[in-house]
Amino acid sequence: MGRAAAGQRRGAMQSAVLVTLPQDGGRMERGGRRRAELDEADKGRMMKRTIIKDWKKKLSYFLQNSSRPTKMKSNKAGKHHTYFRPSPEEARLWAEAFDELLANKYGVAAFRAFLKSEFCEENIEFWLACEDFKKTKSPQKLTLKAKKIYSDFIEKEAPKEINIDFQTKNMIAQNLQEATHTCFSAAQKRVYSLMENNSYPRFLESEFYQELCRKPPITRAAQGT
Repeated sequence: MGRAAAGQRRGAMQSAVLVTLPQDGGRMERGGRRRAELDEADKGRMMKRTIIKDWKKKLSYFLQNSSRPTKMKSNKAGKHHTYFRPSPEEARLWAEAFDELLANKYGVAAFRAFLKSEFCEENIEFWLACEDFKKTKSPQKLTLKAKKIYSDFIEKEAPKEINIDFQTKNMIAQNLQEATHTCFSAAQKRVYSLMENNSYPRFLESEFYQELCRKPPITRAAQGT
């Protein structure tokens, strides 16, 4: 009887071990997943802090270089383009409509800087190139500019290739030899719509734009006057 009872106890203990081992293994697996999730969360927070830090650097540089009149490179006619930092009231007007932003030279510069930070500045650069193209009067220059825009933005694997459909690309290619002021109109409308519906709302919500809408702090020099 004693031997039988001892055998039963040993069997019960072995069964208990077999039962508890999967449970312990499950806890270890869940713990491993939890640690991996925490590690991913830490990486995400670190990445977010890095992005915010980079944003602040870019914004600081942009504002410092825009807080005073800045002369751009002169063109052949000897004209200079001078930009001033807008008032917060003026910057807030850009939120009323996308055209309000595009009508303001400083607004275009700020929007372009924002798109550059998102690695999609080709859209605004194409739109600006089209605006310049439509103002060209000489037929010879029109053809040269059309080919330049095509090679920069339209053709396959262009350095600043924009996202337009194949049919529009083909239509532009066919019109290059006899370029007219409207040969990029369809593509420009497509890019305008992309910016208005995607990039423009993100720009308005960005810290970059919000900083422009804030009133600059009053300096001691200004307080003393």
